[in-house]
Amino acid sequence: MSQILAGLLPVFIFLVALYYLDSYKLIKLQWVVLTIALGCMVALAALFVNTMIISFWDLSPKFHSGYIAPIIEELLKASFIIFLIKSKKVGFMVDAALYSFALGAGFAFTENLYYLYNLQENNILLWLVRGFGTAMMHCGTTALFGIISRNLSDLYQQKDVKIFLPGLLIAIVFHSLYNHFILSPVVSTILLVIVLPFLMLIVFKRSEDSTRKWLGTGLDSDLELLELIMTGNISDSKIGSYLHSLKSRFSLQIVGDMLCLIRLHTELGMRAKGMLIMREAGFETPLDSEVEEKLAELKYLETSIGKTGKFAIAPILHWGSRSSWQLNLLKK
Repeated sequence: MSQILAGLLPVFIFLVALYYLDSYKLIKLQWVVLTIALGCMVALAALFVNTMIISFWDLSPKFHSGYIAPIIEELLKASFIIFLIKSKKVGFMVDAALYSFALGAGFAFTENLYYLYNLQENNILLWLVRGFGTAMMHCGTTALFGIISRNLSDLYQQKDVKIFLPGLLIAIVFHSLYNHFILSPVVSTILLVIVLPFLMLIVFKRSEDSTRKWLGTGLDSDLELLELIMTGNISDSKIGSYLHSLKSRFSLQIVGDMLCLIRLHTELGMRAKGMLIMREAGFETPLDSEVEEKLAELKYLETSIGKTGKFAIAPILHWGSRSSWQLNLLKK
C-alpha cells in the first residue's frame, strides 16, 4: 500500500491543486476525471504498441527506452490534446495545462501499476522517484505540449498540423533526456519537483491575466455591437455599411439572417463572459432553456447563410478558437 501511495499520490495531489488554482473553473471536475480515465487507456495502448515494437525489431530495452518509447508515448498522449484544440474545446493556456496534466496523470497511474505488479519491489525510494519523478515527467511533457500548441493555435488560426510539431518535438526531447538518465533519478526528481510547479504557476498567472483582458475588451465590444443592433443605429455605423455592401452578393433574406446571427452570437458571447465573471466571484450560474433555444437558432442561422456567408461576416464576429470556445462553454 505504501508503494502505491508513494508512486501515485504526489501526481494527483498536484492535479487537485492545479484544478483549484483555476479561479474561472474553465474545466468541470467530471471532465478532469474522464481525462484521467482516458490517460489510463492511452497508457495501455502505449504498452501494447511498445511491446509489439520490442518483439518485432528485437530492440534492447535501453535503446527502446531512450529513443522509441518517448516518440510512441508522447504521440499517443498528444493525440487527445490535438483533438481538443482542433475542436475548440480549450480557450486558454490553463485549459490546455489542466487537460494535459490530467491525461499525463492517468497515463502515469497505469504505468506505475504495471511496474508495481511486475517489479514486486518494496524499496520506498524507488516509488518516490517514480511518483515525484517519472509520473511528473509524463504530466510535465504532456502539459508542455498542450501549452505550446495552444499558444501557437492563437497565432495561427488555420490550425494546420504544423502548429503541433514544435510542442511535440519538445515533449519527446524532454522525455528522451529523462530516460537517458543523464542525471541520477533522484536529482532529476528534485529538479522536476522544483521546476514543474513553478512553470505551472507562471502558466496560470499568464492565463488568468489573458482571461481578464479578454473578458474586459470582449464585453465592451460585445455591448457596443449589441447596442447598435438593438437601437437600430447599426445602419449608420461601419458595420451597417459593410452589411449593406453585402446585398450585392447575397439575397436580402441571407443578409437578414446574417444580422440575426451577429446579434445572437453577441448575446451568447456576453452570456458566456458573464458566466466566467460569476465563477471567479465564486458563483455558479445555471443555464436556462432560453440559452439552449438560442444555441439551436444560432446553428440554424449558420446553416442558412452557409460557409460563404460565415466568411463574409468574419470581419465583424472575428471567428476564431476563442469565439467558438465560449459557445462550447454554454453547451456544457
